[in-house]
Amino acid sequence: MGAYILRRILLMIPTLFGIMAVAFVVTQFAPGGPVEQVIASLTNQGGSDRLGSGGGDAGGGGNFDVAGDVGSKYRGAQGLDPEFIKKLEKQFGFDKPPLERFGMMLWNYARFDFGDSYFRDISVLNLILEKMPVSISLGLWITLLSYLISIPLGIRKAVKDGSAFDVWTSGVIIIGYAIPAFLFGILLMVLFAGGSFWDWFPLRGIVSDNWDQLSWPDKIVDYFWHMTLPLTALVLSAFATTTLLTKNSFLEEIRKQYVVTARAKGLSERRVLYGHVFRNAMLIVIAGFPAAFISAFFTGSLLIENIFSLDGLGLLGFRSVLARDYPVVFANLYMFSLLGLFVTLLSDLIYTWVDPRIDFERREV
Repeated sequence: MGAYILRRILLMIPTLFGIMAVAFVVTQFAPGGPVEQVIASLTNQGGSDRLGSGGGDAGGGGNFDVAGDVGSKYRGAQGLDPEFIKKLEKQFGFDKPPLERFGMMLWNYARFDFGDSYFRDISVLNLILEKMPVSISLGLWITLLSYLISIPLGIRKAVKDGSAFDVWTSGVIIIGYAIPAFLFGILLMVLFAGGSFWDWFPLRGIVSDNWDQLSWPDKIVDYFWHMTLPLTALVLSAFATTTLLTKNSFLEEIRKQYVVTARAKGLSERRVLYGHVFRNAMLIVIAGFPAAFISAFFTGSLLIENIFSLDGLGLLGFRSVLARDYPVVFANLYMFSLLGLFVTLLSDLIYTWVDPRIDFERREV
């Protein structure tokens, strides 16, 4: 197993390289880059003393000379001093060839040096760490709760297939899956966050403003008080797919010959279900764990973060893409790609724990 883990870790290097290379190439052709963002800010606001959020060296480029129409590769740059445009390119690193910029980015990212945000006066790493608690809270709790609910429920539905319990729980699951998480979040906000009915839960943040002054028991209560509505909105739709997947997987295994043989030998139903069926049926459920985790950790919480004013990585990545804040965009992509690769490796290791007959060492790579 050690050799397999080492091979998988080594394979992460070309995988990360490919992901970053594709993203880098796409940004080279995407319109409205950071230089255009600053130019648009200048031309729209009509003042050379306002550089938008550029900061850095270009912050001193306020007193530029207005030239005639300048042949420029940037949209809206006509009428701006070419030297000012060159200062902007140098500020954002676009004065270097693309291959050199890509090589420098890879070298820095290998050392987890993500540089500074283009439009915020903060390093990218500090910015990510600042938003991390929200995303960790949402991602881990959603994944944990959805699996804790869906696996026992799916097993129960398989055992009680066709019963009244199976029918009404399927109805609840279908309704939950059909309602988007953000719509259910809005409903919860209207009902329980002072919208039109009860004002039981807060609407903003994951903790109260006076959280540092609270005792540890009060801090725990305050944290879960803030997380109740966002997690409820996300979990309702998150566990539906896994529940039906678990049920169908167990039904398929229960109907196989080895289960009939185990029952004929006099084994208890519990021993048959959890001693034989479980490890075979759970493989397909485990296979979907990495995608579920990454989705819950990042993309799945974007709208919920917006609705409940939770400033996490999902909202940060979305805003960074709109603002063309490439250091933040690439750092988010790098971190989540790396996290996804390690979670996939963890999923394979859980395979061997659930079913010891699986041996990745003997597989041809």
